[in-house]
This record gives sequence, structure tokens and C-alpha cells, in this order.
Amino acid sequence: MLQVASERQTRPLIGEMMAGKPSRQATARTPKSLPVPNPPAREPAALLIAKRIEEDIVLGRRQPKERLVEQDLCDLFATHRGDVRLALFELEKKGLVERIPNRGALVRGLTPLEVREIYAVREELELMAVRIIPFPVANKDIERLEELQRKHSAAVAAGDLLTVFYSNLSFHQVLFGLCGNACLIETIDLLAQKAYGIRSYANAFPQSLDRARRDHVEMIKALRGSRREDLIKLTRQHLKASPEAYIKAYERRFGKSDLAPVH
Repeated sequence: MLQVASERQTRPLIGEMMAGKPSRQATARTPKSLPVPNPPAREPAALLIAKRIEEDIVLGRRQPKERLVEQDLCDLFATHRGDVRLALFELEKKGLVERIPNRGALVRGLTPLEVREIYAVREELELMAVRIIPFPVANKDIERLEELQRKHSAAVAAGDLLTVFYSNLSFHQVLFGLCGNACLIETIDLLAQKAYGIRSYANAFPQSLDRARRDHVEMIKALRGSRREDLIKLTRQHLKASPEAYIKAYERRFGKSDLAPVH
């Protein structure tokens, strides 16, 4: 796990972690007669840094149009610019970060028009997916969704927003994966990535989280009962809270947009 610079004296830095060096204590406790096992493979430092920044965006710790200064990130993650630049490149590919000449990297600040466009396309694609899910759905698939729903509900109750995000993401990946169309599934995932920074605004309100939890429960009931029209309705309404909350917050901060919504 990555550590910030304040933890340097008590935890290994990224370079040591990536080299897989055992601690002195661990080495001392290992009997010489036994072979020391190879350390488990670790993700490249750049990907670990990208994940941490992505989680900060998802949780609203980093705001739209906030600068991502390379030297500050090097200090935070106790690493060098090469890793930081690769991490920012990965986030740029996902649409979470943008680079502006003479300003560097920023958290991408989607305009209200861009948000409406993204969600208009997301709605069509996700509705397409639920329209072609073969019914009846296998019990093992419904049980998997129920497991993820329980994890999501527990995270909502505990206020664990990072687990809320990941369990919600997994729930929808499993749900839309039931359609069986690989191209459609991939496209839904790509658009969902663009919306990562949008979701934190709705997640800041307990009523929005509870509504999402109840939607998941009803979606599972619709699947179990092979009620496609109910599933379509639930899928459509489930997408509403996040863009509405983001647009309100954006316009409070940057002013109202005169552009008409996309229908």
C-alpha cells in the first residue's frame, strides 16, 4: 500500500516496495535452513499512484479543475517524476485527468453539457443491456448480485464511501454482464469510468445512497421475477441522482451554464 511522505520513518517507500525487499525483522525471524519465498508480484508504482489519485477523485477529495502538481505528488508518494507522469497518463486515458498547455495536469472538470451528454449515452446503452438479458436469470447470477448488494448496503450503513463505490461498480458490472454482448459491456464500462468523478456529489447525501441501495434491491427482485419493464424503469431512474447533484455543485462553483440539456 502506498504511504505518504510523513510515514517514511515507519513504512517502506515505493522504491523498496517495488523491489520486494523484506524487512530486517522478517529476515531475522526466517530460519536459515528454510528457503525464503519469493515476494508476491506487485503492481507497478505508477498504477498504484493512479489508483490512489482515482480514489481521491471518486471520494471528492480532489475537485474538478484542481491542479495535480507533479512535484507535490512526488513528495506525497515518495517517488520520482517518471512514476507520477505515468500515473497521470493512465488517468488521462480514463478521462479523469486533462493536460492543459502551460498549466499541467488537472482533475477533469466536466461541464454540465458534457455530463448530460455522457449520461444520455449511458442511459441508452444500459437500457439496451437490460433489454437483451436472457430470462430467466440463473440463480447463481442472482445470488452473486445479492452478495454484492449486501456488501453495498453494509458500506452505506457504515459510511464507508470507498467500499460503496467499489461494491456499486461491481454490482453494475455483474448486472450488465448478464446481457452477454462483449462490445456493449466494454462500452458501458468505458463511459462509467468517465463518470467516476461525478458520483461523489450524490454520495455526499445519505438519501441518495439509500435510494441507490433500494434500487439495487428492486433490480434483483425484477430479475428474479423476470419483470423486464420494471428493470428498465429502475435502470433509468438509477442514473438520475449523480448528474443532477454534480451539475448543481458545478454551477454553484463556476456559474450557471446557458446550454440547454441534451434530450
